[in-house]
Amino acid sequence: MGRWTITSGFDPPHQSDTRTVYIANRFPQHGHYVPQRFADNRIISSKYTIWNFVPKNLFEQFRRIANFYFLIIFLVQLMIDTPTSPVTSGLPLFFVITVTAIKQGYEDWLRHKADNEVNGAPVFVVRSGSLVQTRSKNIRVGDIVRVAKDETFPVDLVLLSSDRIEGTCHITTTSLDGETNLKTHYSVPETLVSRSVSRLESLHAVVECQQPDADLYRFVGRITITQQGEEIVRPLGPENLLLRGARLKNTKEIFGVAVYTGMESKMALNYKCKSQKRSAVEKSMNTFLLIYLGILLFEAVLSTILKYAWQAENKWDEPFYNQKTEQERNSSQILKFISDFLAFLVLYNFIIPISLYVTVEMQKFLGSFFIGWDLDLYHEESNQMAQVNTSDLNEELGQVEYVFTDKTGTLTENEMLFRECSINGVKYQEINGKLVPEGMTDDSLDGSSPRLVKSHLTPLPNCEELLFLKAVSLCHTVQISYEQPGDGPGDPFSHANGFSSQMEYYASSPDEKALVEATKRMGVTFMGSHGETMEIKTLGKSEKYKLLHILEFDANRRRMSVILQTPSGEKMLFTKGAESAVLPFTTGGEIDKTRVHVDEFALKGLRTLVVACRHFSAEEYVEVDRLLHEACTALQQREERLAEVFSFIEKDLELLGATAVEDKLQEKVQETIEALRLAGIKVWVLTGDKHETAVSVSLSCGHFHRTMNILELVQQKSDNECAEQLRQLARRIKEDHVIQHGLVVDGASLSLALRGHEKLFMEVCKNCSAVLCCRMAPLQKAKVVRLLKTSPEKPITLAIGDGANDVSMIQEAHVGIGIMGKEGRQAVRNSDYAIARFKFLSKLLLVHGHFYYIRIATLVQYFFYKNVCFITPQFLYQFVCLFSQQTLYDSVYLTLYNICFTSLPILIYSLFEQLVHPHVLQSKPALYRDISRNSLLSFKTFLYWTLLGFCHAFVFFFGSYILMGEDTSLMGNGQMFGNWTFGTLVFTVMVITVTLKLALETHFWTWMNHFVTWGSIAFYFIFSLFYGGIIWPFLHTQDMYFVFVQLLSSGSAWFAIVIIITTCLFPDIIKKVFYRHLQPTSTQKSQLIETDHQGIGCLDSMCCYSQGENGCTRLGRMVEQVIGRCDPVRGNRSWSDTDPFYSNDQSILTLSPMEATHC
Repeated sequence: MGRWTITSGFDPPHQSDTRTVYIANRFPQHGHYVPQRFADNRIISSKYTIWNFVPKNLFEQFRRIANFYFLIIFLVQLMIDTPTSPVTSGLPLFFVITVTAIKQGYEDWLRHKADNEVNGAPVFVVRSGSLVQTRSKNIRVGDIVRVAKDETFPVDLVLLSSDRIEGTCHITTTSLDGETNLKTHYSVPETLVSRSVSRLESLHAVVECQQPDADLYRFVGRITITQQGEEIVRPLGPENLLLRGARLKNTKEIFGVAVYTGMESKMALNYKCKSQKRSAVEKSMNTFLLIYLGILLFEAVLSTILKYAWQAENKWDEPFYNQKTEQERNSSQILKFISDFLAFLVLYNFIIPISLYVTVEMQKFLGSFFIGWDLDLYHEESNQMAQVNTSDLNEELGQVEYVFTDKTGTLTENEMLFRECSINGVKYQEINGKLVPEGMTDDSLDGSSPRLVKSHLTPLPNCEELLFLKAVSLCHTVQISYEQPGDGPGDPFSHANGFSSQMEYYASSPDEKALVEATKRMGVTFMGSHGETMEIKTLGKSEKYKLLHILEFDANRRRMSVILQTPSGEKMLFTKGAESAVLPFTTGGEIDKTRVHVDEFALKGLRTLVVACRHFSAEEYVEVDRLLHEACTALQQREERLAEVFSFIEKDLELLGATAVEDKLQEKVQETIEALRLAGIKVWVLTGDKHETAVSVSLSCGHFHRTMNILELVQQKSDNECAEQLRQLARRIKEDHVIQHGLVVDGASLSLALRGHEKLFMEVCKNCSAVLCCRMAPLQKAKVVRLLKTSPEKPITLAIGDGANDVSMIQEAHVGIGIMGKEGRQAVRNSDYAIARFKFLSKLLLVHGHFYYIRIATLVQYFFYKNVCFITPQFLYQFVCLFSQQTLYDSVYLTLYNICFTSLPILIYSLFEQLVHPHVLQSKPALYRDISRNSLLSFKTFLYWTLLGFCHAFVFFFGSYILMGEDTSLMGNGQMFGNWTFGTLVFTVMVITVTLKLALETHFWTWMNHFVTWGSIAFYFIFSLFYGGIIWPFLHTQDMYFVFVQLLSSGSAWFAIVIIITTCLFPDIIKKVFYRHLQPTSTQKSQLIETDHQGIGCLDSMCCYSQGENGCTRLGRMVEQVIGRCDPVRGNRSWSDTDPFYSNDQSILTLSPMEATHC
């Protein structure tokens, strides 16, 4: 048998770019040798260690503007005399830093735990003449490692020997490049005999190879073996290297020498460096903080200037009751100005809400548990629930614009199923292991039908069907493993009897395996190959064929062939490949009918292959054999010469038929992709698989539509060719702007496109509804994600995959999601979120993402609003106290405002709020567009909340001032109110108003919302009565003694409280009512009740008469539409999964419902 590996010849790498590995670490004995230092075999995906956690975490936290700002304020309070205590800034800062550090430390501990599982895995290495068990992390470069069947390789190994006589082994690289096909790797002839530990111990060899490289498909090296004093040099290539993360298949055990370990292995080099991901909301928060910092500096500078302008008059500079000391008179004016400026800065510093960060951290941490608790994201078969590795990005799930997904194991199940075939122009389908002509059922045919293969016991009179099945069962590179307890593979032919329960096929592609298994069910069974012999069993009768040549598949030909000698001595060629690569070379058979059938198969989303054959005369075969031998031994232009010979051989073919195989998709993949598309999210498929396979799966999963115009950028050879093709594609898109376009691009063409034509490539991609990238290396996937990420629009990206080959893009994207599939846990360990199936992505984004975003967006805006309300009266107060830096509020109130009085309602809101029912969000994916592009944190919205805060603050201050400005004798006994009573009145109105404002924003009320909303107001009153009603011995001064009791004993104060709160909130209610009625968003429309729905509305029930509707009913219906739903139980309204409206929007604005029966 002739078999060739086309290589470009061995070119030893330059000395400076090489590493020398002494097998079994037998270093030269002369004294001049200095061993090279190599990385250990630990994999590290964590960010911190026990030593750098504190400094590194503090550094990252103080990069946040608010944290750094409060640190400065705290230091200022320590250094100079300020109106407030350093505790007011230091305590909240310490709390924020501590909570954040605990959260991030816990998340990193989980990463350490996952790393330890990998690094602590048991492995066997040859040391000191024996096989020793150790941990994976202890493997060193040069160690000889033993790997058994179905184990993953713990390091990058050069294959030395296997239990097979020919020294080969079979591996799958699914977790590296997404390919499920079986790959054959080889050892060099001089080491393949070293199958035992004793033989390996006596092996003297040195491996020289290139330094670590991220390219999975490139390896250049050589091995020098010393035998009987003679040195033998052999080249090493990718076919000799076993990569970490790949899995050994169909081979009992192998021995290999470790050449790349740990973070220098190719798998680890394809990981991106783990960087700190920051959400768009956090970036918006920092922008808003800068604006508020500007407001703060403006207020502090203005107050300082006005103070000195006021004090220009002597009577105010040094009044009789406040004489200056000699030191104060002689002090520097500049230092006094700076000191006053810093004092005002401290006085107003609460406008920057430090508690915002701790609330956000708690909201993210606690909110992330909802994903794990969601039973809709639980996969019962694998007993796996959704997992959150990084809670910092919860809200980013609601902002995704591009999804980049792997194919194999993410969209598909990695299971191929034979469905249909066309034989000699007749279409068949498989029913219960039998081929049945289309239009008939198994029961309607009897055993004598000439076109029915009933089973391997049924005679088959038609030789055309039999030849087709033989061609399918022989034209492949399938390997067979025979499982027997305590037995190795052995001789395949010794298992000819009773093979069915012990035989397992391993194929070079999943299609081949599915086809060989299908022919076995239909009576033509491939029994295995041994050396140059292939055996099949046809209807119970054994036949042996001699394998003469294999013409391997390549991307240009898009077909593969085998040349066989039949049992009768005839030489035959069997060919299979894509229809475009085979049909043009056929001269006989039912060509037109088969072409129609292939198109029909493709429309069903099935993967098709065309099968043909050619008979050689003795003279023709001699010529073919000679040409193949000359081409494969050529030293120059070997690839071109082989391609010419293959074209000469694979012609004048006789068409036998076509096969149709289904690549089984995961459940609900098509529905998920369609939901994402309706939500305005573009889906890109990035896969390492072949072009044809990838396109077929894209069509079957709905990524590409049948009506879509598919554009291709494949097999580009040069920059100029690539640029010209991109220009042509751009022109086609402009000309056919009405039609949807899909783009297919391969890895080689992508490299050229990204090299100098990024702008043109992005223009083409953005005008395509769907993009498919095939033959992608792991780092290429990350480059594509980065290209979109850094484009001018700065879209939010999400990457999802299940293998180690997806880790780079998962880490590059704004949000990375790992699938808990069959390809190991690398993707899950390095992801931000992990789910068991692709279908769960729709709920994760459309529901959880929606909820997280609206919650945290409102949380951020509300925090700025309530802090403007809090500190603006303090600024206004300075105008009536000559800018003396007198505080309006007691220091206890200053400290507890954000920590106790107003913190819990917004925290509970941010955990439980639901604008729309989850069923509605999933059934109406377009609602996702309402929150896209960070719309709820736009500058317009931010400006609204800020101005609202200033307006409310003015009402608080001047409303209280008008009440007390002219006459402070508001008590019945003539007692007067002082400045602390005035400040307490402002503070009381403020606490109640900001709490009720949040109540107005709440749509989804739970008992916890009620408890914390009304409980916070009640707690403020109880605390104030308790704090001001007792003389506390540990306080130096107690300005608030009996102030609150005195305030509440005044009827005028109560009247002012009610009037001020109403004045603040009533315009807001009016605005919400009219905006919801006149300009409702899609989300608000989904909350409205249908006017013609059966049943009676809550407001209608208050206005109904026996004569029917009246004006009140009409008004009630309008208001009910504006303010949302009422209680569904009392309105006799039931909820179903198909109901398009929201059943739980019990808004505080909704009037108490009445029983409909009362009418």
